Amino acid sequence: MTRALHHLRPGERATLAEIGGERSFRRRLMELGFLPGTPVRLVRRIDIGDLVEFEVRGAHISLRGSEAGALSFQA
Repeated sequence: MTRALHHLRPGERATLAEIGGERSFRRRLMELGFLPGTPVRLVRRIDIGDLVEFEVRGAHISLRGSEAGALSFQA
């Protein structure tokens, strides 16, 4: 069973299981380092603009909440 990555609490870590969405969207996330099997940490949620900040491969990347909903991890 997988859960959406944006359901993590700040500071919590998980391993990325899959990326949903259109092909171009998946490809862009993969270019940013979001690959299945990669450890990811939710850094914080930013209410303004509905942003979610992740740490992936040492980089901090912010995604819209709707975009983060396409990322899932193994529960």
